[in-house]
Amino acid sequence: MSHSFNPTILREYDIRGIIGETLGPDDARAIGRVFGSMLAEAGGRRVAVGYDGRVSSPILEHALVEGLSATGLDVVRIGMGPTPMLYYAEASAGDVDGGIQITGSHNPANYNGFKMVFQGRPFFGADIQELGRRSAAGEWRDGTGSVETRDVMDAYIAKMLAALEGIDPAKLEGMRIGWDAGNGAAGPALERLVAGLPGEHHLLYTEVDGNFPNHHPDPTVEANLADLRALVAEKSLDFGIAFDGDGDRIGAIDGEGRVIWGDQLLMIYAEDLLATRKGATIIADVKASRALFDHVAAHGGQPLMWKTGHSLIKSKMKEVSSPLAGEMSGHVFFADEYYGFDDALYAGVRLIAASARLGRSVTELRGAMPAMVNTPELRFQVDESRKFAAIEEIAARIAASDAVANTTDGVRVTTDDGWWLLRASNTQDVLVARAESDTQEGLDRLVAQIDEQLALSGLERGESVGH
Repeated sequence: MSHSFNPTILREYDIRGIIGETLGPDDARAIGRVFGSMLAEAGGRRVAVGYDGRVSSPILEHALVEGLSATGLDVVRIGMGPTPMLYYAEASAGDVDGGIQITGSHNPANYNGFKMVFQGRPFFGADIQELGRRSAAGEWRDGTGSVETRDVMDAYIAKMLAALEGIDPAKLEGMRIGWDAGNGAAGPALERLVAGLPGEHHLLYTEVDGNFPNHHPDPTVEANLADLRALVAEKSLDFGIAFDGDGDRIGAIDGEGRVIWGDQLLMIYAEDLLATRKGATIIADVKASRALFDHVAAHGGQPLMWKTGHSLIKSKMKEVSSPLAGEMSGHVFFADEYYGFDDALYAGVRLIAASARLGRSVTELRGAMPAMVNTPELRFQVDESRKFAAIEEIAARIAASDAVANTTDGVRVTTDDGWWLLRASNTQDVLVARAESDTQEGLDRLVAQIDEQLALSGLERGESVGH
């Protein structure tokens, strides 16, 4: 027996496809067979499985569990919940060696996929390619494993609430916060979380609905924050927090309705953390504002610019023992008093904690940030064969000039006007551009430099495409 996947579903950070077209139960079963075999060969004995609120998730979960247990591994089913709850089950239980969450994250309702953890590390890149190769060759073990159901939500919530220990209760009681679960998998966990939080809380769309009837669950797109913004304005709340479809990415707005982007949230978290952990290394991806890197340095931290991608950031955190990292996309990773994975619910609790400890409202913290002028993330299609080649050509031209560049992930060029970035997406046939300056004139000059470099490689910045 063997099984060949549609090649489009084996991606850099996860496995993801369209239900009924490129992804189905047979794929889920094969993922279980091969992942289970690889884990067993590495000495693993037990694997946790969770799933999100998509309509197709229960069918895939059933097939995945079948495949895993057929390799002789024991399976722990934790049921429906956010992706970080699966990460928690894998990280906190002494008897669990790996985990798989069935989730389509922030993709449209007809998508689904799998995020995997292997003995405490992300399973991505070459691991996923090897899984595809072994499946096509039918290289898997046979056995009979047990299947048990375990409720981890209460323990998961308790662990998150521990982040508020030691803070003066009076500072927390007065907080008034809005939350938008976007009908994603974080809804039920959010309801239980706020029941244990001090202060006043107003919740939107906590009912899980895989058709996402109210708005698309991607909090990095400003249009998706409209309902939360209206709630915060109507009830004069201190701030608002939103989640993506599987609860591993956070979005936020302050009391005046201003978006607090991923790098700006990291500025708040870093300032709070560096008060007690001087000299700590704080990691952010290459799309983050210069203001963040300056802020970390100003508060006694070591800023580190790294590649975009949650798996790549998690790996780097372990390598340099970083207690905090984040991405523009809203993935925030706390290894400080937590496990180092991206958890938007926990990040929400840490925002409450940071505001209380720093003695300033989230609106004040946001208002104190330097007013940078920047482009949104500009994404435009390029031919897959040209994607990395074009970036290499641009890097070579920049290296031959007197420009100051960082080539950690693509090319990030710093000038007197600010900085601009061009990088190839790891998951799509697109190039990503972004620029930031202190003035609109400066920004225009930076964007002109991007266009000039693209033109020299025979490309142009066409219509922006979505995620």
